[in-house]
Amino acid sequence: MTRLATLLGLELPLLQAGMGAVAGPALCAEVSRAGAGGTLALYKEAPARAARLVRETAAAADGRPFGVNVVPEVTGPARCLEQLRAVLPELPRNGFVTAFGLPADDAARTVRAAGHPLVVQVGTPSDADTALARGAAVLVLQGTEAGGHLLGAQPVDVLLAAVRARHPHAVLAVAGGIATGGDLAGAVARGADGAMAGTLFVPAGESTAHPEFKRRVVEAVAEDTLVTSLFAIGWPHRPHRVLRNSLTAAKERAPAAFIATTRVDGRPYPVARYSAAAPGEATTGRVEEMAMYCGRSCTRVTAAHPAAAIVARIRQEYEDARVLRAGSHPGTPPAPHRIQER
Repeated sequence: MTRLATLLGLELPLLQAGMGAVAGPALCAEVSRAGAGGTLALYKEAPARAARLVRETAAAADGRPFGVNVVPEVTGPARCLEQLRAVLPELPRNGFVTAFGLPADDAARTVRAAGHPLVVQVGTPSDADTALARGAAVLVLQGTEAGGHLLGAQPVDVLLAAVRARHPHAVLAVAGGIATGGDLAGAVARGADGAMAGTLFVPAGESTAHPEFKRRVVEAVAEDTLVTSLFAIGWPHRPHRVLRNSLTAAKERAPAAFIATTRVDGRPYPVARYSAAAPGEATTGRVEEMAMYCGRSCTRVTAAHPAAAIVARIRQEYEDARVLRAGSHPGTPPAPHRIQER
């Protein structure tokens, strides 16, 4: 058991990323039921709908721990706080809150006052310092290998080494490059307490990603991804790793016209070309031109399976890798930041 698993009540030190258009109640609940840390994406959800989604997830999770994810830099601090005030009364006592990027001081205080662990995803050592000062119980260190919006400019192992040196006793997870149990075991061996995976769960049966999005992730290899700033409408000033498409290949920028429609609670919402929105199962139109966030780990994501099967595979591979490492290094004491089994 690593400290991440112990702190959050997980059987496997793995968190599923709270991805907009992907991580709804079904995916979150199934990942948690399988023993990992499912995370419900709140993204831009209205507070009342966010509360309903948390209730739905809690009903399906069978008492297992799960988290809710907020994105303060997209919603703004006021709306983020409204979301938290709406969902925290619905979140079970063993639930946790993840923030993509630094939450404001009042948001962090609200989470801590409600008695839930605060998990903050960061991309720089200085943001790691700030997150810990605001009461983060766990840091998720995002490297440039990760899919989606990037919080820093360092590969994950470089970032992990830097933050571990600055905060030797902090509970650290890594994000970027995690698609197998061997990847997870390797991260723990290099000083992490666990990991967060996003690309791995995009094609899952319970994922709400558009079928074309799922297909492309399964068929992609690392070289099919790139970091760009194209898909900035609704989320500016943040580079992102996506799958290559006709827009990333074009020499000239096309008009930012409406190219698709998505639906939320039955209401249609137009999607502009170069929008930050990812295609979900309710999206219609020119889906192939939309942002399909995908990390370099896609090379090792080769099939679509139910979430429980994905977690079970990761768990078995992780255990096998730990046994192999223990056999290769007999008598090696456990790293000081991990909990020894007794």
